[in-house]
Amino acid sequence: MNTQLNSRGVLLLAGCAFLSSCTVENKTSDGKKDSPISIQIGTPVQQSTEEITASGQIESQETAVLSTRVMGFISSIKAKPGDKVLKGQLLVTISNGDILAKRAQAQAMISEAEASLSDAQKDYKRFEELYKQQSASAKEFENVTLRYNTVKAKAEAAQQMKNEADALLAYTNLVSPLSGVVTEKHIDEGSMANPGMPILTIEQSNAYQVTAFVSETEVGKLRNGTNAEVRIKSTGKTFTGKLSEISPSSQPTGGQYQIKINVPAIENSGLFSGMYVNVNIPLNNVSGTKSLFVPASAIFHKDQLSGLYTVGEDQTAQLRWLKVGGRQGDQVEIISGLSPGEQFITQSTGRLYSGAPVLVEVIN
Repeated sequence: MNTQLNSRGVLLLAGCAFLSSCTVENKTSDGKKDSPISIQIGTPVQQSTEEITASGQIESQETAVLSTRVMGFISSIKAKPGDKVLKGQLLVTISNGDILAKRAQAQAMISEAEASLSDAQKDYKRFEELYKQQSASAKEFENVTLRYNTVKAKAEAAQQMKNEADALLAYTNLVSPLSGVVTEKHIDEGSMANPGMPILTIEQSNAYQVTAFVSETEVGKLRNGTNAEVRIKSTGKTFTGKLSEISPSSQPTGGQYQIKINVPAIENSGLFSGMYVNVNIPLNNVSGTKSLFVPASAIFHKDQLSGLYTVGEDQTAQLRWLKVGGRQGDQVEIISGLSPGEQFITQSTGRLYSGAPVLVEVIN
């Protein structure tokens, strides 16, 4: 009997010793407590979870298509796709022999009309004086006046013919309307150019925008100046632009409303026209349910669980498991597990664990 009691006593004392050793979590082997881990803290941000997503493309803010109003053979094309050009630079010449002939003909008619006009003007002034002196009849003065006006009209018509020829000549020497890059050549030298036929396409360099389309249920929620997050599909590059244009009609786009987003100049590097993008436009100004968001870097993942560390009343780190939602940029939505205004650890100088002593670092 005594032997059994002594055995139970030994086991009980051993168990108590084991539990005592387990409760000393923050002490090292020599009995000292762990040094506090420096941390930075933050609070969740409340914002609207509603956003509009769309697909679009990068394009130049300004594009020009060179064409002509005359018919003729293309004598030369002085640029090819990829070439940089300056505003006013000669790019295309078209044969203009027939126009030059018409211009010379108009110039000859002008010379002839000017000579006739000078003679008719002298007769008009002479008969005007004679008529005033009653030395010429009204009929004679009327005939001279009619001849003078007729010759004058012919001179003006000849001058207009020359102006027309000059205008057509301008369309045989095509210059760049802007400084940019040639992106497409639609026709080769020696081909016949027709009025309105595109010859070269030029895009303004280092000035891009995003063109996308939204539905009729979304267009009414958008306002110019709203921030939009743009992600390049091919490179993964992301940047923030501002909504600059909202089309009020979907007539030419099959029920979709076109929107345009300016690309900041600092983001132009590595962009090319035609790149496909995804666009996210948060509707922060829309009244509705607000959700909590925390930085994605503060979330701790283990298997299928997600959590973050909060600071307990005893100044120790406490792991809090959460239910998370979608992601907006570098922020993650918190569905449950964290309250508005509750502080959590955003950064630490050491490895965190539940019960680890922490020291809040003050950032100046």
